[in-house]
Amino acid sequence: MLRFALVGSLVTGAALGAFAIRAVSRVGSNQGYSPRQPIEFSHRLHAGESQIPCLYCHYAATRSPHAGIPAASVCMNCHGLLTTQTAEIQKLKESVLQQRPIRWVKVHNLPDLVHFDHGQHVRASVACQACHGPVEHMVRVQQRMPLTMGWCLSCHEARGVGERGQRTDCVRCHY
Repeated sequence: MLRFALVGSLVTGAALGAFAIRAVSRVGSNQGYSPRQPIEFSHRLHAGESQIPCLYCHYAATRSPHAGIPAASVCMNCHGLLTTQTAEIQKLKESVLQQRPIRWVKVHNLPDLVHFDHGQHVRASVACQACHGPVEHMVRVQQRMPLTMGWCLSCHEARGVGERGQRTDCVRCHY
């Protein structure tokens, strides 16, 4: 009887351990997450049809860990000149007139234990789409990639990161 209880405990422990490992390996993975935004901004229209480069709006990505959300004044560089008016453009203009920031909802979230530097990746010529997916085809941005540690490591391996004397130890991304 004791033998069956021990085997049962081991099987249960192994199952719980496997579940925990799977859960931890997916920390921060929100594939499919596509929240509504305060202004329905279409990346398909701006980055796709109008071919506005990612770095025009997300200019901080070249030198900062964060890509940053552009100030409404950046949007007004074009929308101040365009005659097209929609309810969404009106929301943008009201925000600027009232000097009220737009409260965008972050789509691509990493766990607090991860440090990701956009500038480092932009300078290494990693296309924005490599992590963010084909945003130029998205009306509403969606997290397409898993953004898990294994996914990142696979990308680094495919690009040969670490083969040129670069560090690949834990503290490179976790500190």
